[in-house]
Amino acid sequence: MIEAAIFVILPLCLAVAAFSDLFTMTIPNRVSAILLGAFLIVAPLAGLGVEAIGMHLVASVIVFLVCFTLFALNVMGGGDAKLLTASAVWFGFNSSLMTFLIYVSIFGGLLTLLILMMRRQENTILASGLPVPPLLFTAKKIPYGIAIGLGGFVAYPSSPLMQAALAQLH
Repeated sequence: MIEAAIFVILPLCLAVAAFSDLFTMTIPNRVSAILLGAFLIVAPLAGLGVEAIGMHLVASVIVFLVCFTLFALNVMGGGDAKLLTASAVWFGFNSSLMTFLIYVSIFGGLLTLLILMMRRQENTILASGLPVPPLLFTAKKIPYGIAIGLGGFVAYPSSPLMQAALAQLH
């Protein structure tokens, strides 16, 4: 049962956040709240000790401080900052967090380039009839929740919780 929660909660929340950001340019606060709350419930049941859970929370606090600074400088949106912070707790303070952040950065850069190219070709894309969410053309920002989601999907198999769940299945 706990393995199913580990396999489903983070990916599902990341998918909801990515789709919401794509179509509305917002990430619901409840997604980040569910991620954090679910981690606090799932981690001890998966066998993570108090020290390990503490290190996961430290990772989340460090990511929050960086994200809050970027938000204050108007470089990052608030929903993106909350989602990245809540996702970081699932990776912990180890190499899987760095893997996650690197993937988020790579996907974020590619997403930004793609959207900027689309915005330059707005008339052609609209004339072609492709079903593109209108906010991708009209909003000034980039739906970075998509990059956070993709980075999370790719990095999650290396996370401590996923490794613990896989170990319990064997």
